[in-house]
Amino acid sequence: MKAKRISIVALACVVLALGLSGCQKLRARDNLNKGVQAFKNARYAEAVEFFKQAVELDPTFPTARLYLATAYMQQYIPGAESPENLRMAQAAHDEFLRVLEQDPKNEVAIASIALLYFNQKKLDEAREWYLKQISVNPSAKEAHYTIGVIAWTKTFQPRMEARAKLGMKPEDPGPLKDRRVREALREKNLPIIEEGMQHLQKALEIDKEYDDAMAYLNLLYRERADLADTEADYKKFTDIADNWVQKTMETKKMKAARMPGGGLAGGQ
Repeated sequence: MKAKRISIVALACVVLALGLSGCQKLRARDNLNKGVQAFKNARYAEAVEFFKQAVELDPTFPTARLYLATAYMQQYIPGAESPENLRMAQAAHDEFLRVLEQDPKNEVAIASIALLYFNQKKLDEAREWYLKQISVNPSAKEAHYTIGVIAWTKTFQPRMEARAKLGMKPEDPGPLKDRRVREALREKNLPIIEEGMQHLQKALEIDKEYDDAMAYLNLLYRERADLADTEADYKKFTDIADNWVQKTMETKKMKAARMPGGGLAGGQ
């Protein structure tokens, strides 16, 4: 009889624990719903508090943690260097990493960390995380595109500085007129340019009308042109760049014409 009584007490304790756990999960979901409403109304600081409550009540609730990270990220202002703004970026980063601890292939978290680094102008870190996104989803065209943007961002300024040191104006035809300067810059920039081109081409394989990718292919071919050894090769690359400009403009016009009323102005 005594043993039976102990087992009944133990069972009651288990049932009570399960009930408390279930209650906490319900409260976590209630806080999530309240946070989502605040988030939708752009009340991000309020949303953070609800999402924090949800995570505290149910630490294994990935949706709540993802929303918490995103609510922090929404309050981060790219380019602003105030301590509070930097704390928002760090809080978002930390919460996205916690999401990945539970779900290592969560693409939203990976892409968000990549974007945070990109907005903070930490281009090497951004590229690394966009490559991680591509490893999870090879069809992530924005990741491919942004690696192309990063490539141009990293190569444009050094080329402009080299031109200035050589007394060349931005509009002067190339290539860079000093062979040693050209070769040194080519060794540094060409692998970056080629990787950027490859990813932009991949973005266009995924979306043949990705005009932003076309525009950056134009820019990277101009980077490539200034590193050429001969005027003939310089012209070859700038001609390709010009073709991408033309394709970009044609694609933008075509897409605009598809929009409601897009063809009216031109036809009147």
